Amino acid sequence: MKSLILSLASILIFSCNNKSLNKNMSEFNHPPKVKQIPKELKIHGDVRIDEFYWLNDRKNPEVIDYLNKENDYYNLETEHTKIFQKDLFQEMKSRIKKDDMSVPYKFNGYWYITKFEKGKDYPIYIRKKESLDSKEELLFDCNIMAKNRVKGLEYSISHFEDAFYIVSNTDNAQNFKLSKTSEKNTEKTNWIDVIPHRENVLLEGIDIFKDFLVISERENGLNKIKISRWDNSSSYYLPFNSETYTAYTTTNIDFETSKLRYSYQSLTTPSSVVEFDMITKEKNVLKEQEVLDVNFNKENYISKRLWASASDGTKIPISLVHHKNTKINSNTPLLQYAYGSYGSTIDPYFSTVRLSLLDRGFVYAIAHIRGGEYMGRQWYENGKLFKKKNSFTDFIDTSNFLIENNYTSPKHLYAMGGSAGGLLMGAVINMAPDLYNGVVAQVPFVDVVTTMLDEDIPLTTGEYDEWGNPNDKDYYEYMLSYSPYDNISNKNYPNLLVTTGLYDSQVQYWEPAKWVARLRSLSKNTSKLYLHTNMDAGHGGSSGRFESLKEIASVYAFIFDLESINQ
Repeated sequence: MKSLILSLASILIFSCNNKSLNKNMSEFNHPPKVKQIPKELKIHGDVRIDEFYWLNDRKNPEVIDYLNKENDYYNLETEHTKIFQKDLFQEMKSRIKKDDMSVPYKFNGYWYITKFEKGKDYPIYIRKKESLDSKEELLFDCNIMAKNRVKGLEYSISHFEDAFYIVSNTDNAQNFKLSKTSEKNTEKTNWIDVIPHRENVLLEGIDIFKDFLVISERENGLNKIKISRWDNSSSYYLPFNSETYTAYTTTNIDFETSKLRYSYQSLTTPSSVVEFDMITKEKNVLKEQEVLDVNFNKENYISKRLWASASDGTKIPISLVHHKNTKINSNTPLLQYAYGSYGSTIDPYFSTVRLSLLDRGFVYAIAHIRGGEYMGRQWYENGKLFKKKNSFTDFIDTSNFLIENNYTSPKHLYAMGGSAGGLLMGAVINMAPDLYNGVVAQVPFVDVVTTMLDEDIPLTTGEYDEWGNPNDKDYYEYMLSYSPYDNISNKNYPNLLVTTGLYDSQVQYWEPAKWVARLRSLSKNTSKLYLHTNMDAGHGGSSGRFESLKEIASVYAFIFDLESINQ
């Protein structure tokens, strides 16, 4: 009898504990609920109601509790992918050389260093004799030199013989030009054009040698390196065979040499540093990025460049790569990436991490949308301020092009972007939610109007040149028309993974947190919606070469799960 009572007691205790456990687990079986405290935001006679404004206080325990609950929900919902995430991480990590280093250089017994100091906008150039532990010597403090730099004027200066050579956008040279002036008289009136402004060619920079002038250009979206003798006896472009690639000159410190160092890579070719003899035209690969994967062969991958038509008739370039064995049809999974702001160009680059997508049958596409500088300076100008919506429609038109040309379909199309590219993701899913099966928005800038009106947030006022100043009614209304947070409605959004960092100073954590909370509140669809907050990180996510791979693995696992790929 005693043992029976003990057994019954044990069952009762277990049952109670199990109910408690089930109750705790059930809290995470559905999305977290977050309270709404409506706040009126008034300007220009307009009133916006922000019910989640209170989430902008990271010192509030309720805010931290909400973020932790979102993390718990995300972790529970993706628990079945955890082993796969670990496998992906190890797979990505295994391809990377652990003891890697760049090609070193030292000039005339000095190490040359460029640094930035807190609170200063421009670089400081220093050098140290023989050892990096030596006392630093100041060469140029650009913060002092910039006093009085002219708004909108950009330039760089090189010296050769008795003249200065200036790459600048002066005189409305939007794509930049190269000018020359005597070192004895540098007044603007004395400048002579060496390479005049060209509408279709972006001048990116020059390298000067004793016998050669090397010119870095971008034409039709492609990097070009031109080598010309000073005596005009010869002039030619470096030959690049790939249809889409990235190439640029690297550190060239020997003025007397005939050898040029440049870097080259493509979507299928690992990054390499090449030494090119400008006289004999022979090249020597000094170093090629090692891919520590016995199965890797760059011949197994195919890259190409396509052109989509935007709604206004503009041709939008697409850099695309896939494994040669991948069958291209409407069932092919495709991940489309873009950034599209600040004139930042996402060139076609090689990635060992991306192999985990390609080897599992994915196509990867970079949409070179307006707002970047892929097609020259005007490409940037046509994707900012009152033309910002071009970035969004370009991305959508690129997606439609890929679908119409049977590269994929909405059931297998995925989109990804971070920071300003996260804004792109937010705008795109408001405008065309049915185009994508899944979207990854990393540290997304989605509460555009509120942030741009808050001058206490770091970087805000410096962003006016990119987005406009919403204290101006016209800019306010234009921003409001595309701000992802302000344009959420009850529609069928795609599956969505949103990531952020609690200590992000560039895109504050509360933007994605509020965005997800409002999506949960206003959208009644049943798609997956996850918010994952790194409670220790900032804008760039986890630091370190390998810790960051864990975050990429979790992103890929999210996409693979939607495609029912689990190994």
